[in-house]
Amino acid sequence: MDAPTTTSSEDDTSGEGGGWFTPRRPPKRQEDGEPQQSGADGPEAVEGRRVASIRPLGRPATETSGAVSAAEISGAVPAAAPSPSAPNPSAPAAEASSPAPATEPGEARIPAAREAAEPTPTDDTAGTPPAPSEEHRASVEHLAPRASVAPPERAETGSPDAILVQRTMAEIGPVADKVTSYFYALLFTRHPDLRPLFPAAMDTQRDRLLKALLTAAEHIDHTDVLVSYLKNLGRGHRKYGTQPEHYPAVGECLIGSLSRYASAVWDDETEAAWVRTYTTISQVMIDAAAADELRAPAWWFAEVVAHDLRTPDIAIVTVRPDQPYPFLAGQYTSLETPWWPRIWRHYSFASAPRSDGLLSFHVKAVPAGWVSNALVHHARPGDVLRLGPPAGSMTVDHTTDSGLLCLGGGTGIAPIKALVEDVAEHGRRRPVEVFYGARTDHDLYDIDTMLRLQQTHPWLAVRPVVDQRAQLPDAVREYGPWNEYDAYLSGPPGMIRSGVDALRDVGIPAGRIRHDSVEELVAAGD
Repeated sequence: MDAPTTTSSEDDTSGEGGGWFTPRRPPKRQEDGEPQQSGADGPEAVEGRRVASIRPLGRPATETSGAVSAAEISGAVPAAAPSPSAPNPSAPAAEASSPAPATEPGEARIPAAREAAEPTPTDDTAGTPPAPSEEHRASVEHLAPRASVAPPERAETGSPDAILVQRTMAEIGPVADKVTSYFYALLFTRHPDLRPLFPAAMDTQRDRLLKALLTAAEHIDHTDVLVSYLKNLGRGHRKYGTQPEHYPAVGECLIGSLSRYASAVWDDETEAAWVRTYTTISQVMIDAAAADELRAPAWWFAEVVAHDLRTPDIAIVTVRPDQPYPFLAGQYTSLETPWWPRIWRHYSFASAPRSDGLLSFHVKAVPAGWVSNALVHHARPGDVLRLGPPAGSMTVDHTTDSGLLCLGGGTGIAPIKALVEDVAEHGRRRPVEVFYGARTDHDLYDIDTMLRLQQTHPWLAVRPVVDQRAQLPDAVREYGPWNEYDAYLSGPPGMIRSGVDALRDVGIPAGRIRHDSVEELVAAGD
């Protein structure tokens, strides 16, 4: 994955390269001081194992194709083998209703791996490099797939493939850093042509792609949540220059890394389960990207037209896209600056769609936050940014009259403000209760805007909650009842977790609690 709500999302991998435009006001680049690339480049050669090729198929692109079925996502049901007339893998594909193939005909079980000289990280690359601190804790950071590589210990449940995936994840937990380093070592050594798709400095990118894949694999049985997540991921990867033929390369290196560090539980059955799982995951992403190609560009250029510094570290940045940008209130996008090519961060839209086409984002600069600091301290009118496609499901259902209970922490107030404007534009007098949380009065940087909206709309109530402990969910329990409300949460991951628990405690069903985090949605469903 902003206007009133800017923050970095860790689910993005980096995209295609520098030189995509010349800024109108060229930013200063610290060539000599740029962080050195870390991770997987330059590994030593050792013996490793290469798995059989993973071959997601392209499909003819259509506007009417259906959603991926539950059987496709469940590892318990191997996907059907492709017919001899299956289209070329590089051909554009749309979201398909037929099952995604797991393997080529006759490859129900993975052949014995071939031995080959493979890279391995040195001691320097095996450890975790110094990483910048969290970008904007009070923003939409919860949009990123932040699940740790190793899930917490729990009873093995789910389909046979899901159980094998869980065992692998538990095994690699203690050596997650080595798994990550080895994954990139394999990827860049076997497929050096993919290196330009990643940023020059890998410190911020290092574990993002692998964590996204592992998060998806871990939740392979959670069909409804996972399909939506993967479609967003596939559409978003278009801006990186990702092509269908790149997915098998990533999958082979993923399985090669897992097989090396999960050797105690790894066997042919586990490898086959991971091939089926990854093939299904990648097929959903490929199909979503192909369908999106029929409707929208891979990215939009957007010129900064206003920069409002609300506090020393929070700015509201307004941009004008170079072509119409369709989105819904409550959604978010990814954003790249000219100062840090191929580094993308998620920001929520801070308003509902406007007649003038302008978009606003709320950005908080944090120490070592590359994109957030660039937007707050360097961006000025005339600068040109790049925007990825809109994503997110935290939108208003206008077919009901249910009230809205909205919790916004810090810059998480941005999409909440957009939801309020959306309700107002639809002219429905449905009650909307907004709890605006912050640690200090100073952090309520947009309270005046919210209070003006309250004065204009009698159905809206805005309740500022200032607490050093940021116990916003506790305040919600003091009001209510909320059983007839739909709930929306935006803020730091901790607030989302405690907020979901608090809302369920006061009688709001899990299906009526909305926020954009696969990890948290699945946890709430459990």
